[in-house]
This record gives sequence, C-alpha cells and structure tokens, in this order.
Amino acid sequence: MPLIVVDEVGYIPFDPEAANLMFSLVSARYERASLIVTSNKPFSAWGEIFGDEVVAAAMIDRLVHHAEILSLKGDSFRLRDKDLGSPPPHD
Repeated sequence: MPLIVVDEVGYIPFDPEAANLMFSLVSARYERASLIVTSNKPFSAWGEIFGDEVVAAAMIDRLVHHAEILSLKGDSFRLRDKDLGSPPPHD
C-alpha cells in the first residue's frame, strides 16, 4: 500500500461526515499501512476539531499506537525569509 499523508489537520474544523471519513481512513490503515498526519494543534484540541471527543480519542489511540511522534517548535518555515517587522517598500 502506498503511503498517505494528511497535512494540516485542524486548520479548519471537520464536519461530521468528514470526521467519520477521517476515522475510517485511520482505522483502515491501522496496523496495515503507513499514514503521516501533520497538525499544528495538540491532541487535546482534536475533539473540538472533529466535533466528537470519543471519535477523536479513538483516532488518536490508533495513530499513536505504533507512531513516531515529532513535535517541531520554532518559527514558520514558510516565513523564514520574510522580514515581518518592517513596512513594505514604497514605489
């Protein structure tokens, strides 16, 4: 099975149907194939993101069981070359 990457979980809330589909995806891949999930939200916020604490807890349980969890801290990679402290130049 190919690797699946789900990027930026929590950027916008999931509606109930999308939350159920995400849970189905995680469950289908659990102990069968690799799945990478990225998020800027802690697991404690996933109940709010998915609209259901129980579904979020079950999903997290499956995701972290055999997981390698990387927590990155620091400035945004996308903003690395931007000077956010200075005003834009005048033409």
